[in-house]
Amino acid sequence: MSANKSITERIFQAIGFELLAILICTPLLAWIMDKPMVEMGVVTVVIAVLALAWNVVFNGLFDRVLKRFAIAHNAWVRVVHALLFEGGLVALGVPLIAWWLNVSLWQAFLLDIGVLLFFLPYTYVYHWVYDVVRERVLMRESCNA
Repeated sequence: MSANKSITERIFQAIGFELLAILICTPLLAWIMDKPMVEMGVVTVVIAVLALAWNVVFNGLFDRVLKRFAIAHNAWVRVVHALLFEGGLVALGVPLIAWWLNVSLWQAFLLDIGVLLFFLPYTYVYHWVYDVVRERVLMRESCNA
């Protein structure tokens, strides 16, 4: 699969990732935490904006590393991608969550670990599906040209 994606495509990919995550997480977290949907929606959107910025930066860097070292996208690379992406997001998000909720860094970390259990497989599956669909679209376009 080709790792040559423009910044515009990376932004589109990241926005899709975050919008789908918001649609899944907002009602789930509102139900789990017994909070209003609007309140959880605001918190989810703030974290999603942080994740969106991280997504664009991280994926751009990750693609450059893959290209530089001629590493093919395979299952193990996708596992590494998901782990590194989520690890970076934890490092960025935990202080924000602790401040926002007025809890300790340890409590924010534990809360984030719960969310991470959802996002690890979600990240893997989303990017795999995106790349498969993208590759099919590119192949169809090259056949029609």
